[in-house]
Amino acid sequence: MCGIVGIVGQQPANQSLYDALLVLQHRGQDAAGIVTYHNGKLHLRKNNGLSRDVFHTRHMVNLKGRMGIGHVRYPTAGSASSAEAQPFYVNSPYGIALAHNGNLTNSDELKRDLYQDDLRHINTESDSEILLNVLAHELQVLGKLRINEQDVFQAVASVHRRCRGAYAAVAMIAGYGILGFRDPFGIRPIVYGKRETEAGVEYMIASESVALDNLGFELVRDLAPGEAVFIDMLGNLYTYQCAANTTLSPCIFEFVYFARPDSIIDDVFVHKARSRMGKKLANKIKRVWPDNDIDVVIPIPDTSRTAALQLAFSLGVKYNEGFIKNRYIGRTFIMPGQQVRKKSVRQKLNAIDSEFKDKNVLLVDDSIVRGTTSQQIVQMARDAGAKNVYFASAAPPVKFPNVYGIDMPSACELVAHERSEEEVQKVIGCDKLVYQDLDDLVEAVLEGNPKIDRFDTSCFDCNYVTGDIDSQYLDQLELLRSDDAKSGSSDADSGMDLHNDCDA
Repeated sequence: MCGIVGIVGQQPANQSLYDALLVLQHRGQDAAGIVTYHNGKLHLRKNNGLSRDVFHTRHMVNLKGRMGIGHVRYPTAGSASSAEAQPFYVNSPYGIALAHNGNLTNSDELKRDLYQDDLRHINTESDSEILLNVLAHELQVLGKLRINEQDVFQAVASVHRRCRGAYAAVAMIAGYGILGFRDPFGIRPIVYGKRETEAGVEYMIASESVALDNLGFELVRDLAPGEAVFIDMLGNLYTYQCAANTTLSPCIFEFVYFARPDSIIDDVFVHKARSRMGKKLANKIKRVWPDNDIDVVIPIPDTSRTAALQLAFSLGVKYNEGFIKNRYIGRTFIMPGQQVRKKSVRQKLNAIDSEFKDKNVLLVDDSIVRGTTSQQIVQMARDAGAKNVYFASAAPPVKFPNVYGIDMPSACELVAHERSEEEVQKVIGCDKLVYQDLDDLVEAVLEGNPKIDRFDTSCFDCNYVTGDIDSQYLDQLELLRSDDAKSGSSDADSGMDLHNDCDA
């Protein structure tokens, strides 16, 4: 999962790009990058780490220009090397930089075609570099010295014909403008907005509406599946539907976990969707466990708070905060290596003993992925003196890997894969486990926008919306995503630089 942003402004864009990346930091803490355009040159800074650590004053000064794109990343396809940090750049044609959120499901085929037919070299293991080169090739085959917005949209249409999977992307074409586009299934989110200044109108494209809100941009709308938006350097905005047979199929895990609660995705308020998840889960508890003896509902911070609060209200049970979170520890389920992950959970959360002692506690989390974190949190509740520890998940059992840009573990490392709910309950060590039903989860989100065609729910039901995922693909993914595979990845730094210093 990654965060992307693009700005065409009337003033230097560097500060706004940086501020947007800070707001989108929840979407990736592995690496960050910004590239701007000024007087015919691109200026790039990217490296591993949080945005606040990657960009210092000396870097910001060099990021000149009124136009630029930015990216925050955690690794999906590819390694954790800073050579994989985005945006990526190709010099031909015109000079193009691209930042991408998602995952291409036919990247091996595209990489082969790019080399054999398009005569292009791919220098990393990132499918984002592949996406960039496909776009660059489709612009190059137009054979034009100067291009316009229709040429750009024609190239995006060709990208849609060649690329499969999930992709929300921003690209900057040197001397022309900023491009944003979304895959024909609309799996990953992307929005655009504008703000009025004394100098004129400025535009922003971003992964989530919260980035627009925080910088004073007015949300215009989400990009539709298969749609592209292009803002030229004069500030003229154009949109065009570049794909046929589109289906709005957003990833439901965005609403469960990834998106900030103050975001609006495809006209669904994330906070309200999570509140409805809590109500649905409470109704299930009433149905399957009417004689429950829950004394207090305690959320596992931060994402589950909204659902837990509504759940407690619907059950008529007390709601309390029982865990204090260290906000300087990264998300645990994407950390390679069980020992690192186990250590980080204890560093991440600390229990308030008085909220647990001699009580029957219902812990609420947004989801259960590996079960490692849940197992330790249950034990922490017991150590704090809880009489009984119950556990509720606002999402159904996660049984299958996500292939569209969320680096979930391989299937064999998912605690619910080929296990019953009773078996998962034993693994995490709780006294009662209640999962959300998939139909209830879908209804909770769909209520916010009934016009959504369907959701990608593949990590729950193995129903991959792009229709091109088979057992062979999943077997290969298993080899790439296992902890053993990740522990052997390289963490070498990158010395790449485009007219700025890319030092650590």
